Amino acid sequence: MAALLTLSLSDSSVTNNQSLSSRSSNRSLRVVENERRKREADPFVLALKYFSEVKVGTPVVGNDELENNLVQVEKVAFSMGLSPEAISVMLEFAMSLRMGSSPCARVLKCLIPVSVVPQDAVVRAVVWLSVGTIPITTQVLFIKWVLTVFDMIDAKDKLRAIYGIIFSFVTEENLCPFICHLLYLLTRKESVRVFRVRKLLELQSKLGRQPFLMHLLSLYKVFCPELLTISIPSRMRSGFKNHISPWKSALMALQKRNSVQVAPGITLAFAVKDKTGSRKRKLHQELPELSAVTNKEPETEQTRRELVPIVQIRSFTQLLENIHRIELPAQMASLLGSSLALHYLDCVQDESALLRLNFWLGCALQEEFLFCSDGGANQEEGLQFLSRLLFAQQFLQEGFPSSTVFLYKFLNVWNGSLLCPQILGLLSDISVIPSSQIRTLLLEPLMQLFFTSSLFFKCGLIECLNNMLVKWLTWHSVYTLEDDPDISLDGHTSVNITLSGFRDSVMELVQFVGQLASVGLQLEGCHSLLLGFILDFYETVCDTFLKFGLHLIIMPPPGVFYPAFFATDPVCVDRLAYIMCRYKANLMSAKIQEKVTEKAFHISRQTFRQFNQYLIFMVNCLWNSSMYSPETDLLLSEELLAKSNVPQYWTYFDFIHHPAFMSYAVDFHQMCWPGRKNMDLNSIKQSKPWSWYLKYLVTQGFDGLKDFIKDTIKGVVTTGNGDESAMLRQQLDSA
Repeated sequence: MAALLTLSLSDSSVTNNQSLSSRSSNRSLRVVENERRKREADPFVLALKYFSEVKVGTPVVGNDELENNLVQVEKVAFSMGLSPEAISVMLEFAMSLRMGSSPCARVLKCLIPVSVVPQDAVVRAVVWLSVGTIPITTQVLFIKWVLTVFDMIDAKDKLRAIYGIIFSFVTEENLCPFICHLLYLLTRKESVRVFRVRKLLELQSKLGRQPFLMHLLSLYKVFCPELLTISIPSRMRSGFKNHISPWKSALMALQKRNSVQVAPGITLAFAVKDKTGSRKRKLHQELPELSAVTNKEPETEQTRRELVPIVQIRSFTQLLENIHRIELPAQMASLLGSSLALHYLDCVQDESALLRLNFWLGCALQEEFLFCSDGGANQEEGLQFLSRLLFAQQFLQEGFPSSTVFLYKFLNVWNGSLLCPQILGLLSDISVIPSSQIRTLLLEPLMQLFFTSSLFFKCGLIECLNNMLVKWLTWHSVYTLEDDPDISLDGHTSVNITLSGFRDSVMELVQFVGQLASVGLQLEGCHSLLLGFILDFYETVCDTFLKFGLHLIIMPPPGVFYPAFFATDPVCVDRLAYIMCRYKANLMSAKIQEKVTEKAFHISRQTFRQFNQYLIFMVNCLWNSSMYSPETDLLLSEELLAKSNVPQYWTYFDFIHHPAFMSYAVDFHQMCWPGRKNMDLNSIKQSKPWSWYLKYLVTQGFDGLKDFIKDTIKGVVTTGNGDESAMLRQQLDSA
């Protein structure tokens, strides 16, 4: 009986559970059904259904249903963006001309993608474009839209498959600039054919050397140089204009309002992902992530065997193993954010990749910093963008040509404070400029900024020019062939310059810095900070012959030498002494080479005369306690000096009384004569205290003074006999 009761209860429980499960399932079905009905009742969904099902030939005039549905689509597009499915429906409607051409432009202008653009939709639109019934203005608008959202297209393989169809539109004069731009983005080596080269050359003969044609031809020549014998100008203005399109502002507003996150690896060509809230302007400042050309797997086994997307490379070893099978990403800007990609560019020297990257940089820099209406983008984002560009250039150890062209233009409108460290860093990467152009392109704008800026900008600019000079001289020492007097700049600048032209450019730069330094020290009261950067520059200049192999020696102007010698900072005087030692070594080596070799260079007498004047002045002041001499160019009347009431004024700049070393002389005097109440610094000039004092100075870290004394003590020392001089040199060597 109990068993029957238990069985009955068990059956009842199972029945109840089945009933509860059935009710829950029915409730879920009702929820799904309600959601489906709501979606079907959504005006936007109804609008998309209307445009997908509208019949061919439906009238436009007086069609309120068309107007209402189009307004609904526009409302969603400009507020939230269109999904890939919506993009496909609306693009198919516009390009198929189901209701004629009148609504096409309006529909195209509201194609604002929220994430990605389906490649299949673009391919179908191109096919409709080839029908020939679409008005030319609509065709231009469509190609502009494709260029605007190019980096948002989810794949490019099918677009490249119809490369020939796209190329056929190049003969349309109104479409030609935009078609060339699109072809430039899609071109691969297999796309270059003889008949296409011939067609572009025919267009060039008809339209002239248009920049958009020249840029496409230059890319063709990179892939197949044997097919093009024409010369491509080394410097061309931007061939593809950044046209103001209706989608750019809408996409930026959409991102600002909704904080849109684009699919990984798919970033707008002119917009960035907003991570920090609202921004006034969204352009190229955040680089896209490194990704493959497509988001799909390659379709053929041969393609999988031949190409390896660079995004799949995880180590330098993998890069070396697949160095000749690397597939570059569709977005060349992403290369700047990957060290492995930069390694690839540096090792392989892929000219097509550098050409594409250089083109993107030219557009980004000009649109971001030159053509923006708000006077410059957000500084935080601009800082990240330029810092990444600067890192890439320093990694490759050369500047991009588009970066150089941008800087030439930007210097004329730069205020000297906007992103100053990054701009100066990019300036230091500029390659050698011909002497006939360097003053107009670079020096005159920098001169205006230098004289109207703060002390810290002056120091930064001198440091920038010093780094620029070091890179020029390093390039010369590495790439110059001794047997060939004509040289060409290495890298991808395509600038040819002779050895004498390079020397003239360096001379122009050094003389310009000398002028800036002389006037700058007067303006800033010989500030020790500015003087330190100036001496850094002349530490580079003084060794141009021995260290860098350049047959050029330029002395610092008096406006730099004398402020450095009279400085109250002992480090500045010590560095000046080191610079004079290096000048002496370079001049003596050059003089010896001039006598024993045929490939000598002539040093002007003015250079030797100026060096001798500086050397005699330093020796007379520091060592002989005789400040004024007829051999120097520093002349003051004795009557004026007598009126100063300074006793023995000619001794006030020796090693003891010089303002930079006075404190050391006082400390030394106290150590030697601790019990003496009356301090007599002249007592240090006695034979033994004098040698001890010099050794004491050397122990304070003044290696420049140590070398200066050793180099000049042989012929100009007047204190002590020869044995004492030799002993002093031994003491200095042991210090």
